Amino acid sequence: MTRIDVDGIRLEIQHLTPAQRNEDREVRLGKPTIVFLHEGLGSVAMWRDWPQKVCNAAGYSGLVYSRRGYGQSDVIPHVRALPDPTRPREGRLPATYLHTEAWEVLPALLTQLGIQQPVLIGHSDGASIALLYAARFLAAACVVMAPHVMVEDISIAAIAQARDAFEHGTLRNSLARYHTDVDCAFWQWNDVWLSEAFRCFDIRPECALIACPLLAIQGWDDPYGTMAQIDLISTPDGQIQLQKLEHCGHSPHRDQTALTTQLIQTFLADLGG
Repeated sequence: MTRIDVDGIRLEIQHLTPAQRNEDREVRLGKPTIVFLHEGLGSVAMWRDWPQKVCNAAGYSGLVYSRRGYGQSDVIPHVRALPDPTRPREGRLPATYLHTEAWEVLPALLTQLGIQQPVLIGHSDGASIALLYAARFLAAACVVMAPHVMVEDISIAAIAQARDAFEHGTLRNSLARYHTDVDCAFWQWNDVWLSEAFRCFDIRPECALIACPLLAIQGWDDPYGTMAQIDLISTPDGQIQLQKLEHCGHSPHRDQTALTTQLIQTFLADLGG
């Protein structure tokens, strides 16, 4: 694990190299980097070894990073305080926090690392970030698992249940092993999602601007969203594949690991390198 300074904030990053034969090296060098974007309570460590499996299967290099407040990245001071306009990096996250990550933080990180036109693979909040990035910046391809393109009642109910599990159940202890400040990681996500301002979150207009090939994966048993989250994504030229998985909840890469990895491998292979 290493950390990189992006606009004064230290972010945890991990570089991945595919395990392939030496004769494939020139092919690998011609491929874009896969950038993995984690869920609302995720981090580099919470991906476990799945990003490496994807890179190995597809023959791509990869980048995994923890957003601010997650994993080993810098925390957000006073995460439950009211926002201070004179100190915009402190206090509760605004309802536009996913836009800020996609349009400011992620481009700055990729520019600093010299990564151009990445393949984006995002899960949940990370999937929304991937969609927003691809709507405004060049990307080779975009894979989204359980994305949020709008707020549904089922999403709010599940996030309210997560709050109860964090306060009264075992969720806090389960997450603590993955985050420097588990309270920062949880409350920055939970508070904004349960805020009245976030009920207006809807990125379907932005999705209509995505020009790169798009693969959207959703589980039928996802407690955080219905199939509307991928059915209502519309791209300009219809470069979108929908995969709806049986016996799968909110995390396709964990609930249906082999199938999800194969779907992504096939999708990337069809790009022609």
